[in-house]
Amino acid sequence: MKKRLFASAILAIAVAMGWQPANAQLKLPPASSAQTITQGLGIGTVTLTYSRPNLNGRKIFGGLEPYDAIWRTGANNIPSLTFDTEVTIAGNKVPPGTYGLLTIPGADEWTVIFSKNSKQWGAYSYKQEEDLFRFKVNPEKLSKPVETFIMTFSDVTAQSAKLNIAWENTQIGFDLIVDQDAEIMASIDEAMKGEKKPYLQAAQYYYTNNKDIQKALAWINEADKAPNPAPYIKYWKARIQLKAGDKAGAAATATEGVAIAKQQNNPEYVRLNGQVLAEAQR
Repeated sequence: MKKRLFASAILAIAVAMGWQPANAQLKLPPASSAQTITQGLGIGTVTLTYSRPNLNGRKIFGGLEPYDAIWRTGANNIPSLTFDTEVTIAGNKVPPGTYGLLTIPGADEWTVIFSKNSKQWGAYSYKQEEDLFRFKVNPEKLSKPVETFIMTFSDVTAQSAKLNIAWENTQIGFDLIVDQDAEIMASIDEAMKGEKKPYLQAAQYYYTNNKDIQKALAWINEADKAPNPAPYIKYWKARIQLKAGDKAGAAATATEGVAIAKQQNNPEYVRLNGQVLAEAQR
């Protein structure tokens, strides 16, 4: 009995001092949280994975991270970007694939590096010969400090998105651009050969991307022949008519759209059709 009590006492002291049994599972939050974002980019996607350290009262740029030195850009593994379609970045054509991202912060200028090696822990094993390309950007000073390092996508259009990197009082950003117009136009032409023709979607693409507005009008007129009138089709038809220079036709269509939306208790398209109507009546 005394031996058992002695052994139990030794075990309790060891655990209190931080020792863990071999089969114990230690559960602690990471010092830097991980984040993965998938962003639509045209008809493709870009997936970003990175780690997010905190300031914790530290001086980062020109302090913890010296100027003009290679930086992992975050914590732990370097950020990785996966593209499933060709992308243009700072004039460089980037084939589909996964790439690593590193930076060289400077007081007045940063260097952004896309590496063919996306699996690097820190920047300790960085080799310049593994660069895919590099380019310069100017940093922006922020009025409010960013506590947790963050990478975000903004200014997203049908053909581009901007990738932003922000921490402490500094932010940089650069554009990701896709040129998929030929592929999209070919897919529209092919779809129009099928039994179910995408009249609305094709008309929207032509309208948004300044294509043949008369063709867009012909397609939206076909979409508008559906047996059950839809306020969103009226809305797009009115917008296309207005762009084609037919204000009277746009006003009449938008008026129909408002009436249908009210009947269907759809306040969103009451408002949207109303906006087109007001523009057509100017």
